[in-house]
Amino acid sequence: MNDKVKVLIVDDSALIRQMLSEIIDRFDDLEVVGSAPDPLVARAMIRQLNPDVLTLDVEMPRMDGLDFLERLMRLRPMPVVMISSLTERGSEISLRALELGAVDFIAKPRFDAQHGLVDYADQVAEKIRIAATARIRRPEPASPNLRLPRVAPARSSAAADGLIAIGASTGGTEAIRQILVSLPASCPPILITQHMPSGFTLSFARRLDSLCAITVKEAEHGEPLLPGCAYVAPGGATHMRVQRGRSGYQIALDDSPPVNRHRPSVDVLFRSLAQCGIGKRLLGVILTGMGKDGALGMLQMHDQGVHTIAQDETTCVVYGMPREAVAAGGVDEVLPLAAIAARMVSFVNAK
Repeated sequence: MNDKVKVLIVDDSALIRQMLSEIIDRFDDLEVVGSAPDPLVARAMIRQLNPDVLTLDVEMPRMDGLDFLERLMRLRPMPVVMISSLTERGSEISLRALELGAVDFIAKPRFDAQHGLVDYADQVAEKIRIAATARIRRPEPASPNLRLPRVAPARSSAAADGLIAIGASTGGTEAIRQILVSLPASCPPILITQHMPSGFTLSFARRLDSLCAITVKEAEHGEPLLPGCAYVAPGGATHMRVQRGRSGYQIALDDSPPVNRHRPSVDVLFRSLAQCGIGKRLLGVILTGMGKDGALGMLQMHDQGVHTIAQDETTCVVYGMPREAVAAGGVDEVLPLAAIAARMVSFVNAK
C-alpha cells in the first residue's frame, strides 16, 4: 500500500520543475507523480493521476495561475501550494491565491551559498504535508465592499480602552481578513502575528487596509498603539512585542532567535502582553495554523485574567495551534470563525 503524499508540479520553467521534483522526492513520505508546463496540461494530469497536492506557479502562459486556481477550486477543490516570486507583485498574487482557496505559498527555489537547498527543501516538504491534511472548501463568492466609513485614529494610547491580540499561521490570512472587515473603525488597537515570509506582510497589511474600516499597517518599532488601528508583525525578520512607553503602550520589534521555529512568533507577542498586566481589558485570539506556537503564551495571558478564544476545528484550515492552546488549558472559549468576529465586535462595543 502506497501511503505517500502524491504531488503534481505545475510550472512553466523546466528548471523549476526539475528542482522541485528532486527536492520532493528526497522525502520518503512524498512522491512526485507528474509535472506539467502549464494549466491546460495539468488539467488532464489531475484527472489521470489524482494527486493529493498541487504545487502551482502563480504566473504561467496559456492560462494564468490564478484563473486556473479559481476554476480548480470551483470544480475540483484540492490542496494547492502556490510557488511565488519574492517580489511585491508575487506577494500580492499569492495573497489573492489564498483568497481563492490555496492552502499556502512558498518562494521559488534559489541557491544559498551557505545552506544550498537544504533549508528550502524542508520548508517545501512541510508545506506539502500540511496541505495534504488541510480542510479544503470552495471559496465563498466575494461580497460587495460594504466597509464602514473610516475614522481617524485617536492620538492616544490608553490601555483602558482595551487591546486585541491575534495569532495565526496556515489559513490565517483569510481568517484574519474575515474578522477585520467586520470590525468598526472605533475598535481598540489590534496586534496580529501571522506566520509569513519577509516582504509579504506589507502587501498583506495594505490589502486589509483597503478592505477594512480600521487602519491596517505593518508594525514599526516604537510606534504607539492607537484605537482604530491594526498592526501586523513584519514577516520573517522580527518578533513583535508590546511594552509600556512614556505615554502608553507601544510596539517593540527585535531580531532575537526564532521561537517555535518562527519569527515572528505568536508566543512572543502573547507573553509580552501577559506581562503588561492588562488583564480583562485584553482579548486574546488564536486562529488556524499548524504547530503549537502561541499555546503557552495564551496560557500565560489566561492566567493573568485575559479572556481567550480559539477557533474551532470545523472552521480551521489546519487545527493545530488552536488545539494545542486548548490542550494547554489557556482557552476560555472555542468558537467558529464567524462567531469569533461577532465576539470581538461585542468586546469592542463593551469598551
